[in-house]
Amino acid sequence: MNRSHSITALLVILAIAVTALLVARNLSRQAGLSENDQPATSLVAAGDANSADSWYSVYFTNPGGIETRTFRGGPDASLAEAIRQARLSVDLAVYELDLWSIRDALKAAHRNGVVVRAVTDSDHIQQPEIQALVEAGIPVLGDQRESLMHDKFVVIDRLEVWTGSMNLTLSGAYENDNNLIRIRSPELAENYLAEFEEMFTEGRFGSESPPNTPHPVVSIDGTRIETYFSPEDGTEERLVALIRGAEQSVNFLAYSFTSDEIAAALLERAQAGVAVAGVLDESQARANTGTEFENLRAQGLDVYLDGNPENMHHKVILIDEKVVVTGSYNFSASAEERNDENTLILYNPQIAGLYLAEFEAVLAEAQR
Repeated sequence: MNRSHSITALLVILAIAVTALLVARNLSRQAGLSENDQPATSLVAAGDANSADSWYSVYFTNPGGIETRTFRGGPDASLAEAIRQARLSVDLAVYELDLWSIRDALKAAHRNGVVVRAVTDSDHIQQPEIQALVEAGIPVLGDQRESLMHDKFVVIDRLEVWTGSMNLTLSGAYENDNNLIRIRSPELAENYLAEFEEMFTEGRFGSESPPNTPHPVVSIDGTRIETYFSPEDGTEERLVALIRGAEQSVNFLAYSFTSDEIAAALLERAQAGVAVAGVLDESQARANTGTEFENLRAQGLDVYLDGNPENMHHKVILIDEKVVVTGSYNFSASAEERNDENTLILYNPQIAGLYLAEFEAVLAEAQR
């Protein structure tokens, strides 16, 4: 098969995957289907669907789906399996943890001689699942400070990074709208390990963390990936510049949105004729001081409150349907200035297409 035919085949596979996601997500919450009829759609795509060696996989939760009734088969299942397959090391920085699947996988890896280490927010270090790790002999460090250790990432064998908006909790994996992405890259893993070591080995959190990412920009098969950690890397400034560079569209999903600067950049692009649309979590938009929902809405932007009775927990920005922002970073002053956060920017139309399908699914369920 020549190169043009290969590209055409890949685009066809992508289109099928995107269509399937939209149909499944829309059907799963529309009237006329019982929960027993709802399909499981947590796994969306794995790069080239014909290759077991794809460098990325993208997962979305399926609130209201059949998995929600059993707390089984969500994105955590794939992460747990990857942890069980680890041969050298598993390093995780997670805000909280109460997933049995991840607890059991970490304990199994530890029993198999894999070096397992964890950092978490001290507010959650007493969770039974975290204490089960401690009792098993796995070292767990809390941040011991008021601001949050809000990172959400796992590094496996110094080769593979798992990150996104999903807390490793039952609600995060099964009830809330969330995303999880796996990327295989030694350079990207080195970035996340540098951040992990600052916390776990040096005890440096928040503003004490230096801007020393080894590979701020990496390239994988032609895909540019930028890595940002907060508060040291100026994430907000980069996101504002990215939005201001949009030529056709900006779509976003925001759990917490109080950033005046990001809101101003969205308004600027909308006034310049760029199509801007977003969905915000209702509970945060109603409760947060300084939320940008009413401001954006009053300026005529197509922004809506989500329709999930739990949380719309994504922190995603899509630029021109070809650039994806994802990670733990809420669009807020706390994320920018105080919390430990991680953000990825990926320049890849295929990955953007998967996130755009999720955006459309969440938008279809939003309040009108």
